[in-house]
Amino acid sequence: MDTGEEKPVVVVGIDESEQSTYALEWALDRFFVPFSPNFPFKLFIVHAKPNAVSAVGLAGPGTAEVVPYVDSNLKHMAARVIEMAKGICQSKSVHGAKFEVFEGDARSILCDVVDKHHASLLVVGSHGYGAIKRAVLGSVSDYCAHHAHCSVMIVKKPKIKG
Repeated sequence: MDTGEEKPVVVVGIDESEQSTYALEWALDRFFVPFSPNFPFKLFIVHAKPNAVSAVGLAGPGTAEVVPYVDSNLKHMAARVIEMAKGICQSKSVHGAKFEVFEGDARSILCDVVDKHHASLLVVGSHGYGAIKRAVLGSVSDYCAHHAHCSVMIVKKPKIKG
């Protein structure tokens, strides 16, 4: 039964990290699995593939020769990330998700995707970087929390006390 109303959109940003996998599973378990098969949201799962030149870093002798190999590796990694996400969705009987891969900086890509799909919620994992590493690398979750035009849920993987 289609009421003609658009369902609110949830965007989940994913990468190859364990924290990202945890955030995707967390979101599915709370916003999709309990409502199967009548999901209350449309789901977009987004991976930002770094640009090969930015991944290589500073240009120098030999850079031009390395870039095609790095780009190929990044494309394979992106395909693995999407396949992993599809497998998680399938294992939880979450069907109908849309998977998107874009090239560029994850921070701006996720904010752009939120705008493009008029998302109600963006879900991202937290890498748990310390203050110095976060300042140097830049935190995707911090950036999105301040710049995305929707609510942002930053999912932290619990630390196992040993």
